[in-house]
Amino acid sequence: LEKAARDLNFAVQVGQMGVTLFPLLENRPMTPEEYQALPVEQRKEIDDTRSHLMQHTQDAMVNIRDAEKDSAEKIIALERSAADQRVSDIFGRTMHEYDDAPEIHRFLNQLIGYVLDNLHLFKESDNAEPQRAFSSGPPTGTAGIANNPFLPFEINVLVDNSDVDRVPIIVEPNPNWGNLFGRIERRATMGTYFSDHAMLKPGSMHQANGGYLVLNARDVLMYPTVWEGLKRVIRNREIRLEDPNEQSGFFVPQGLRPEPIPLNVKVIVTGDEATYRLLNSADNEDFGDLFKVKAEFDSQVELTPDNVQAYCAFICRTCDEEGLRPFDGNGAARVVEFAARMVADQNKLSTRFGQIKDLLIEADYWAEQESSSLVQDEHVRQAVDHKVHRLNLVEERMREMVSEGTLLLEVSGSVVGQVNGLAVYDLGDFSFGRPARITAQTFAGREGLINIEREASLSGRTHDKGVLILAGYLGARFGQERPLTLSASLCFEQSYEGVDGDSASSTELYAVLSSLSGLPLKQGIAVTGSVNQMGKVQPIGGVNQKIEGMFDVCRLSGLTGDQGVMIPHQNLRNLMLRPDVVQAVKDGQFHIYSVKTIDEGLEILTGRPAGERNAEGSYPEGTVNYLVEKRLWELHNSMRGYYEGLVSAAN
Repeated sequence: LEKAARDLNFAVQVGQMGVTLFPLLENRPMTPEEYQALPVEQRKEIDDTRSHLMQHTQDAMVNIRDAEKDSAEKIIALERSAADQRVSDIFGRTMHEYDDAPEIHRFLNQLIGYVLDNLHLFKESDNAEPQRAFSSGPPTGTAGIANNPFLPFEINVLVDNSDVDRVPIIVEPNPNWGNLFGRIERRATMGTYFSDHAMLKPGSMHQANGGYLVLNARDVLMYPTVWEGLKRVIRNREIRLEDPNEQSGFFVPQGLRPEPIPLNVKVIVTGDEATYRLLNSADNEDFGDLFKVKAEFDSQVELTPDNVQAYCAFICRTCDEEGLRPFDGNGAARVVEFAARMVADQNKLSTRFGQIKDLLIEADYWAEQESSSLVQDEHVRQAVDHKVHRLNLVEERMREMVSEGTLLLEVSGSVVGQVNGLAVYDLGDFSFGRPARITAQTFAGREGLINIEREASLSGRTHDKGVLILAGYLGARFGQERPLTLSASLCFEQSYEGVDGDSASSTELYAVLSSLSGLPLKQGIAVTGSVNQMGKVQPIGGVNQKIEGMFDVCRLSGLTGDQGVMIPHQNLRNLMLRPDVVQAVKDGQFHIYSVKTIDEGLEILTGRPAGERNAEGSYPEGTVNYLVEKRLWELHNSMRGYYEGLVSAAN
């Protein structure tokens, strides 16, 4: 090109702007002034020559580019051919191991294609620009490859169970969508969200695949979409990594859509009976079909040597796991006793191990305070007492009101128509008992038993039932020969909240019988127990709290030795009392009476025999029942005379 140009008296200059042609004058480039000074004909000749040379130059450049392209393609083909054989050898062994997995074959073939299309990534060259040189690749986020061209070669192992020698057992404490089914994470770049396969995160369902997944029903139901998703996963036996917002109809940026993963898992849903009934009724078709096996777990077990040994093993294991001091024999025995007290049964133990664990930790604290190397009996007792002290503010305030005389209670002497019943206050994490004054007034009339609590809308249904049972008892025992013409009012004194339960029905009956007979009842003996129409005393709940509540009130003014609590005979097995109460009973300062019938209770409260009907159908004179029947006859005759007087006056 330069030779042809010089022959035509031109020079060639190659620069960044391309090829430039200059006319020569005396073997040097002509200046613009010299060019303008030439005649028009000579300038036209120079311009025509320049155009001819420029066309020749352009043709030459095209030939050069074609030659370079052809050369580059041949080099690429040679490199690709050489690399193809090498890459096929490397990937061939892996592909052979997965002959029965076409999905893996497809992925590896895509990866081979990506390698062959981007061989420059594997060359040692200072001028390579891999971030712009790739041409194709597996279906991943392009922004991710731009930042890391080797991203397609990275392996994202969702779950690695290679070192697990047993089936996985996964407990998911927070089963939101991402934690349970996995998530596809996204990054924002230039105002656009993108994701790649390295952003796929597993959920507990993936981790439990091939094993067991444990969920709490209430936790799952906190997320409505999760419950529906869980049913779908179990029904279809596959897990799909997807955005939960798609289930709610929200717009979601399009991204990866991984293939579903086959699922083989046993899902165990735990919960209380109320939640089970809710699901079984509200979602009966799906719930009953997907969760076919129901297993009920009791909150208590029998107190047997094996279970006591298991409890001791639990204590030892907890000490090891929590770094606690070991418990000596007496300390462990006190823990077992506490477990029996939790269920209020001498023959059973509680299985609420969370509360037992809390007791162990707190007992260890008190052992630490005393620099003891072992957790002993007194440390467990301190833990129990301090927990009660933290929770019993309401109980203390009520005892203060009794001590100050605000709450009227008598725990000594005898009063007609008045008896101390026992109530339990449940504050959720703490419950306690206290005596409550119950009074009865009887008088002539035909209204029968008047439940003042019911009239004031302070009585629950079971309490109303208990009062109605009293009418059945009185009618069966004293109304066989004449109708009962009686009015009686019953009242829980100084009770301004609701009253429910039938555990005071026997107490109310004693107050009515005392009012009818005129015999005073011992105020130092509090009473609890329900009663049936046959006069049998029936067991109740909260017996330990009730006894201890009466004991604490009696102790305010000093124990006299005549005080105590009367309980149903069936509740004897439920006695798991505080050590101070047990000691007071041993010392004869406090008493616990068990009764089977109302007659037995009357004899304890009045100090008189109840009396049984003789062959003539009457009660022995002086007995409680004799005095009751006598008073009922007096009321009957009084009402009879009253109505006869009305009839005479009308005539």
